[in-house]
Amino acid sequence: MQTVLEVGVFATVTVLAGRLAADQLAAHQIALSAAAFSWMVPLGISSAAAVRVGRAVGRRDAAAAVRAGWTALLLGASFMTCSAIAFVTVPRHIIGVFTSEPTVMRAGVALLAVAAVFQLFDGVQVVATGALRGAADTRTPMLASLVGYWGIGLPLGYALCFAFDVGVIGLWIGLSAALISVATALTAVWSLRTRELVRECAARRAA
Repeated sequence: MQTVLEVGVFATVTVLAGRLAADQLAAHQIALSAAAFSWMVPLGISSAAAVRVGRAVGRRDAAAAVRAGWTALLLGASFMTCSAIAFVTVPRHIIGVFTSEPTVMRAGVALLAVAAVFQLFDGVQVVATGALRGAADTRTPMLASLVGYWGIGLPLGYALCFAFDVGVIGLWIGLSAALISVATALTAVWSLRTRELVRECAARRAA
């Protein structure tokens, strides 16, 4: 359900972008492809975090579980920071891989600037989701996705795009707000969960 909610909101934004001018839709597709490409790395780290945290919890090693989760978050955040820097410093080179159309290029550069803002948070939220899954918490990421993407991001993006006539960049500002809120919530929950893991493992060993 968490994956459906996350992927679904990006698909819905693409459908909404289809109501705009062709150059804005093209820029949206290109920027989304670039963001999805960079997202593959923290997605893989997320899977590794789920496995390592889960194995540590299974053997009642709270320290290893906490270390695995935070290390994964650091790796994901570090890579996405580099990705954000690339989006800001060489956006025309990235867009140029797909097209040289001037209007699409201008719109795409603006969208990559917004994408650069949420790269860090996108990486953190997907890795935190994996860490929480390893700790047997799948409900929290699902609820965070429901509220963040569908309760905050999509309504905000729709309002900016169509009610305030900001265009496709308004949809991306909504996505950015959603990713920031989800990443913040999941990181806070993981922090709390690590303390619970330490207490639970200590209690099991004492028993």
